[in-house]
Amino acid sequence: MTELLRVEGIHKRYGKEEVLRGVSFRMERGETKVIIGPSGTGKSTLLRCINLLTFPDQGQVFLEGHEVTHHKANINHLRASMGFVFQDFNLFAHLTALSNVSIGLLKVKGMRKEQGRARALAELERVGLADKANAFPAQLSGGQQQRVSIARALAMDPKLILFDEPTSALDPELIGEVLSVMIELAKEGMTMLAVTHEMGFARSVADSIIFMESGVIAEEGTPQALFTSPKHPRTGQFLRKITELYGEMGG
Repeated sequence: MTELLRVEGIHKRYGKEEVLRGVSFRMERGETKVIIGPSGTGKSTLLRCINLLTFPDQGQVFLEGHEVTHHKANINHLRASMGFVFQDFNLFAHLTALSNVSIGLLKVKGMRKEQGRARALAELERVGLADKANAFPAQLSGGQQQRVSIARALAMDPKLILFDEPTSALDPELIGEVLSVMIELAKEGMTMLAVTHEMGFARSVADSIIFMESGVIAEEGTPQALFTSPKHPRTGQFLRKITELYGEMGG
């Protein structure tokens, strides 16, 4: 397998609070890696540092061997290579689903309108929403809005997609439709890095799981290893608590 992403020694501080304290890990092309851990431990900040929505105070990020964090890096080009799916959808309320998906193709990739529209429609179909192409976000359920967000990320043909708690804003009955899209993407070989509390997804789909606490990686391993014989006491405590609260599927 080929290394796609390398994160080395990422630090991030907000005022006196050090949110990330030297986070390092690697991802192979086609890998699904899940980040779990208590709230406030820096998981979302880490994702934002990887695609430079937030600039790390220290450390480096490499995508296909090219340093994303280098001061001369073309940030817009690199961000186009890394899709980002937010927990609150981040759709443009005044644009249809089709336009939300195609806007990046037109503005960033410079596609012609007809070409961008065709690609956007294909990605909406991929997430099961071709019939909602002309609907506005307010006319869609939360699960549908999140699937539009995933289609928007896919349309840019990214090398990697970052998911920041993609189901946390959804009603329980809508979570499954988003997870099923993510499961299909994993089967297709899309490289995905996901922050989530959905333990069923983590256990069944992830190639590896990172457990973060207090701004550091406390443990990393296969789902089998972390769920059955975690090396760090806090990993086991966290997984037991999550399972007690939400059951096997997390929440």
